[in-house]
Amino acid sequence: MTALLIILAAIALLFIGYVFYGSWLAKQWGIDPTKKTPAEEKADGVDYVAAKPAVLMGHHFSSIAGAGPINGPIQAAVFGWVPVFLWCVIGGIFFGGLQDFGSLFASARHDGKSVGEIIKDSMGKASKKLFIIFALLVLILVIASFVNVVAGTFATVAGADGSTAFGIVSNPTGPQTTAMISLLFIVLAVIYGILTNRCGLKTLPATIIGLVGIVLSIVIGLNFGFAMSRNAWIIFIGAYIAVASLIPVWCLLQPRDYLSSFLLYGMMALALVGIIVSAFTGKATFELPAFTGWSTKIGPMFPALFITVACGACSGFHSLIATGTTSKQLDNEKHAKAIGYGSMLIESALGVISLIAVGMVSKNFIVDGAFRGAPPVAFAQGIAQMFGYIDNNNAIYALLTLAVSVFALTSLDSATRLSRFMFSELFLKDNEESYKDVAGARKCLSHPLFGTLLMVVIGCTLGGLSLAQIWALFGSANQLLAGIALMAVAAWLGEVGKNNKMFIIPTVFMLAATLTQLVRTVIGKCQAMAAGAPNAFHWGNWFQLIFATAMAILAVILVIEGAKTFSRQLKKNA
Repeated sequence: MTALLIILAAIALLFIGYVFYGSWLAKQWGIDPTKKTPAEEKADGVDYVAAKPAVLMGHHFSSIAGAGPINGPIQAAVFGWVPVFLWCVIGGIFFGGLQDFGSLFASARHDGKSVGEIIKDSMGKASKKLFIIFALLVLILVIASFVNVVAGTFATVAGADGSTAFGIVSNPTGPQTTAMISLLFIVLAVIYGILTNRCGLKTLPATIIGLVGIVLSIVIGLNFGFAMSRNAWIIFIGAYIAVASLIPVWCLLQPRDYLSSFLLYGMMALALVGIIVSAFTGKATFELPAFTGWSTKIGPMFPALFITVACGACSGFHSLIATGTTSKQLDNEKHAKAIGYGSMLIESALGVISLIAVGMVSKNFIVDGAFRGAPPVAFAQGIAQMFGYIDNNNAIYALLTLAVSVFALTSLDSATRLSRFMFSELFLKDNEESYKDVAGARKCLSHPLFGTLLMVVIGCTLGGLSLAQIWALFGSANQLLAGIALMAVAAWLGEVGKNNKMFIIPTVFMLAATLTQLVRTVIGKCQAMAAGAPNAFHWGNWFQLIFATAMAILAVILVIEGAKTFSRQLKKNA
């Protein structure tokens, strides 16, 4: 019964947060259903394309979810279920939801531009450039991490570090199956996009066709497959995301993300049924302790818990999605609450479900205060246990592995498109200027093709290396980005005379937690090198040291500029 009470409490609290706090935020900021959105004013058929609310919800949710809300809460479960539950719920309502909703709204009022453009209006052009550089560093980590994940999932052998799909090395259906289903999924998305945007088919019948297509893709993939090496898949994925980021959103991004969201909804529904079944049949027992201590093998609760849970409560990557792709497809401001705030709370619910799943099998995965194994495997085994399966169940594992690869591809598509937008913004002077309006080096550097290819090459090169080294840094960088995004939206709201006080505690807390973690990383690497520890000079340690130092310096400069902005605003309103 413990697991059932946990999920019921989470759903109730998140629903209350959505209805009351979400509505209050919309009122405070002045959401205006009559105001034209960038998708209407700047419609170009490529990036600015108004989408139906359900379709855009699917795109946004698929892009922000990925494997994060499964990985983070499960790894953080070493602190016990109470701290993770509280952070998923409180963090989702007052931190992550605030950031996602605020970022989407602010971008909608800035012609669908990125957080960098929002920063420019309140903190100046120099701060905008610094933020874009910071965000591009984070996006490199995103592309590298998920290229590694997808290539590992598709490849006939594990990666150089033994990793496949966040450690799923026991997929009974085989990598060839996952690859085939994922590729068929892409073809299905293109067909859906053509049917709805060029043939005029309504959303409901198109969705039914899409769901039937998903089932057929799985059936075909389970019976037919093909194999390539890991390096070959990395090259293929690099070419795919480059093309996907350049073609019109209606052709692939919108439909694929919308259809893929049903996989995640299905996974969550399956888990909820499993929790209910286990509660009344006793087929699985929730074994995770409520609290294990203030410090574990992953570090002290502050900052480790708040960095590790990540997407289950708050994620800076969400702000890039909200301001990079989602805001360009928003058909009405009144839908920003459901898409921005609602998606985050659903993700928090998934984080709690992941926590419950590992709680069913915690004795197998949490040993001596440390998590051992792969989080998605723990997730799959936990759900299987709820239904009474002791051994790995093929159907659950097939669904899980497919979901990991599909959402990793979704994040890759979005991250590469975001890179293109932000790289161009770095070399353009204002909202109205495009690469067609400039000449010389700026024309080359701001050209969509240049930024896309550069980021893809860098990301795929790093993606061919060790996932562990990249992922260790991604958590801190991602959460630091959340703190900066919160600060940016708060500064803009203050500049236009709207209430921004709800941002104070979340901004300070996220910045403090993530900067503390980055400083701990830098000090730890320096001490290991000074002591001549084994493998201290491995490339991964240098990579983490240099990246962590660069991001910490950029973040501190931005925080100082933000503090100056808030001080000026206070004096102005005094």
